[in-house]
Amino acid sequence: MVVSPLPTAETKQRLLQSAQALFAEKGFAATTIRELADHANVNVAAINYHFGDKERLYIEAVKHAHRMTCQPDSFPEIPDDLPPVEQFRHFVREMTLRMTSDATPTALQLVMRELSHPTEAAREIVRENIQPMAFRLRDIVRNLLPGASESTGLMVGFSVIGQILFYRQNRPVSELIFGKEQVDQLSQEQIADHVTHFSLAALGFASPVTGDAS
Repeated sequence: MVVSPLPTAETKQRLLQSAQALFAEKGFAATTIRELADHANVNVAAINYHFGDKERLYIEAVKHAHRMTCQPDSFPEIPDDLPPVEQFRHFVREMTLRMTSDATPTALQLVMRELSHPTEAAREIVRENIQPMAFRLRDIVRNLLPGASESTGLMVGFSVIGQILFYRQNRPVSELIFGKEQVDQLSQEQIADHVTHFSLAALGFASPVTGDAS
């Protein structure tokens, strides 16, 4: 196949987009170098030039998809001088807004596929993005509950992130159960406020959740 030369940045971006789509649909092993090049309408040599090999292209495609799904690079610093409850509010709100933001189906599918069967791509995502945020939440929970055991703090963190993840991972099923129109009525701000208040209430830092109280 004869392809027209493209600017370097455009070629790399097209390869990432094609890799995201094909790897999300077929997985790493079932996707060939030729398929990737044909899908992106570039020469096979472009993959080696920009990424070295298929494995590195896969890793970069997963990292690109992860950035699209939750924008980890833009997560703001939370001032250390804020009270722990306010740090918690900031963290949960920012995490909720990022994890419920719009993302292409292929980006979300690729990230979920990778995290369910981790490879080197998942290890890089965890090391560069997920682990720092997880440790930040752990520190906030430690300050909120200074007498709690490490296992309790860990489970609190899992519970908080689990609530947020539910709105991302289970949206298609939620729409089947309740209807898309009803689920669409839940705004990002509503979800962020609910997860924050629900969690703080469980930890004893807010009143019980009743009706539309916040």
